[in-house]
Amino acid sequence: MEQPEKTGHLSVDRGRCEGYGMCEQAAPELLHLDEDDVPVIDVAGISPTQKPLAEAAVRACPVAALSVRTASAPA
Repeated sequence: MEQPEKTGHLSVDRGRCEGYGMCEQAAPELLHLDEDDVPVIDVAGISPTQKPLAEAAVRACPVAALSVRTASAPA
């Protein structure tokens, strides 16, 4: 079975994160909070179907500690 194309990845700025958990509520399929309330990304990359969830997690973060990075096309 072919794996879906990954178009980017979710990134956490651990220094900025304050552990509110809004990201986890918005996208539990993509990340969870560890025992220190720091987000842990559970996927290696974001597929086109997961991108809206990742963007929702980014928007939910009150301190802008998450971002979606677009995968670069091969040269």
